[in-house]
Amino acid sequence: MWSFFARDPIKDFNYEILPENQEKSGIWTLSRGKRKTTGEPVSVFVYEVSQGTEEQTQLAKAAFKRTKTLRHPNILSYVDGLETEKSLYIVTEPVTTLAAHLKLQAEKGGASDLEVSWGLHQIVKALSFLVNDCHLNHNNLGMWAVFVDRAGEWKLGGLDHVTSNQGESTSLPPPKVINPDLERYDPPESPGGGGDKWTGDVWRLGCLIWEVFNGNLPRASSLRSLGKIPKQLVPHYCELVGANPKIRPNPARFLLNCRSPGGFMNNSFVESCLFLEEIQIKEPAEKQQFFQDLSENLDSFPENFCKHKVLPQLLTAFEFGNAGAVVLTPLFKVGKYLSAEEYQQKIIPVIVKMFSSTDRAMRIRLLQQMEQFIQYLNEAAVNSQIFPHVVHGFTDTNPAIREQTVKSMLLLAPKLNETNLNQELMRHFARLQARDDQGPIRCNTTVCLGKIAPYLNAGMRQRVLISAFSRATKDPFPASRAAGVLGFAATHQYYSVVESASRILPTLCTLTVDPDKNVRDQAFKAIKSFLSKLETVSEDPSKLAEIEKDVTALAQTGGSAATWAGWAVTGVSSLTSKLIRNAPAGSEAPPAENSPVPQSAAGPAPTNTASKGVQQDRSYVSCQRLCPMDLAESFSPTPRSKEGVRLASDYNWDGAEGKSATSDLFSSVSQRSTTVKNRKCFTNNHAFTPSGLSKAELAKKKREERRKELEAKRAERKAAKGPLKLGARKLD
Repeated sequence: MWSFFARDPIKDFNYEILPENQEKSGIWTLSRGKRKTTGEPVSVFVYEVSQGTEEQTQLAKAAFKRTKTLRHPNILSYVDGLETEKSLYIVTEPVTTLAAHLKLQAEKGGASDLEVSWGLHQIVKALSFLVNDCHLNHNNLGMWAVFVDRAGEWKLGGLDHVTSNQGESTSLPPPKVINPDLERYDPPESPGGGGDKWTGDVWRLGCLIWEVFNGNLPRASSLRSLGKIPKQLVPHYCELVGANPKIRPNPARFLLNCRSPGGFMNNSFVESCLFLEEIQIKEPAEKQQFFQDLSENLDSFPENFCKHKVLPQLLTAFEFGNAGAVVLTPLFKVGKYLSAEEYQQKIIPVIVKMFSSTDRAMRIRLLQQMEQFIQYLNEAAVNSQIFPHVVHGFTDTNPAIREQTVKSMLLLAPKLNETNLNQELMRHFARLQARDDQGPIRCNTTVCLGKIAPYLNAGMRQRVLISAFSRATKDPFPASRAAGVLGFAATHQYYSVVESASRILPTLCTLTVDPDKNVRDQAFKAIKSFLSKLETVSEDPSKLAEIEKDVTALAQTGGSAATWAGWAVTGVSSLTSKLIRNAPAGSEAPPAENSPVPQSAAGPAPTNTASKGVQQDRSYVSCQRLCPMDLAESFSPTPRSKEGVRLASDYNWDGAEGKSATSDLFSSVSQRSTTVKNRKCFTNNHAFTPSGLSKAELAKKKREERRKELEAKRAERKAAKGPLKLGARKLD
């Protein structure tokens, strides 16, 4: 009667068993399952009492007890269980059988020796724990008793026949009674026929090694044929399957032998795995060195191991271990193995948090490697959580960070909203172009502005591009002037024919007498392009609408300016860094060889001079040999004087009288250049004269000559008048 009101315990079980992909493992059926509340994946071992014999039921109950009580990192992890009159359920971490795992790996080309070496290391370590620490014999070691988790790590299971090795009596039947096919895995000696307590288990370990490399063991005599067993493992394998049980090594001894120099388990993968197991007790310096070396080894590690074993440790090291920038390189390498959903879930939150770090090494490493994760960032996160931190790099005192911040805008621009792109970013670009003392950064700013032009709205393009590129053509750094010319050419579709004729061509024509041949060459090419455009309209005015169709085109919402094949900022400017170290700031260099200034018939052309206090960059000679694609890569920055340059605080950033603040800034920079020209400075702001001296040096030389002339005249007057008399008045 009471059984009618009793509740079925299966209904209260917290786990759901999935019917697909069921595997047979001894007397158990291995099924996939999940936790009902969270959906967390698990594995469920099910034994039906009605389908088994009394001996099998006895073994199932013994296995349930052993699995629940034995805890070790290399033994199958028990999560939950349920025992009823009809069935037994053991819930463990999600695993698959070793046989199924090796079959899957064989379809992909076979399991690597590195993976097998670590797997065997784990099984031997678990066996050593049972034999030496727990004083137990496994008695059931084989392919059917080894399982593999999501990370590819091997776990020892099949605890059905575990017995004590201290002489206690047991009523459990041996494996061959339950399954006669297992008799071929028994050692040749009779039970109790001599040898140590572990001799039977290490013999079965030898059988397991043979099957891992050669497949199913047909008979015991096949153990004599080595097959595909690696040479490094052969001598130790032969000890395991030796006929004399007294020479079979203890599992711990076998492990030491294989870990000796030149041994099968002495490799970078096993070393890395052992370090990860003990990483919580390692010193910070050891962790830093490990993560630095890890990047080089990750390419040879199994993919699942990187995803499920290395990645959690990297995230933990950043969150709680203060590992810093050193984890970024291995983190992004592992990220390549993740799906888009996994990347969003696991790595993006960490990256967003990294951008708020004040560690300069962290910030510059993030900027350098942004290309690896930018596609996973959504626009909301970029505008609200990343861009506000990135823009601090524009004002950083470290030139390398400013340079990488500018380059990162090529990747961030397609994801920026209207305010951040057309106002905030343009404000920083204008300040860099006007004030930055590093030539390469001014050059990269010009290059980047041209490359992100398709993303600017039409009004901003109209106000900013011509002013910015005109300013670049008057920069003392030759590559910046070349970048300005190339900027005009690459964005030609955004200018009306009136602007081309009245504003752009006059600016380009002044560069036809530039001291730098590369700048002159680019100027002539650009002039021909714009003239061709004007000639086309002049010949057929009906084509005006087609030519100016992009002038008011809407901004691009995604993609990239892929049409800029000939003008690119690529990679990290390592050569720039080298030149920065080698070139002392503030030094001057003579004009480049083979770069004469063309002279007109009326006389020598005016020499381009720099703005007051601005010196020529030291890499002037070096960049003559560079092609346009190298513009942003190989320049040596030199400090610019702040005299004569308006500070950022002097500009009206708020945009008074309905005019864009950024437009005011770029326009004011252009007006400042005109003022310099009105002061009778030369056209292109170069401080070098045809004599080879800079303007400052020439002025200093003239002052010195004038001083000597005055001293000579005073001496002549004194000599003519003779010595002064007492009381005489000195007239000069």
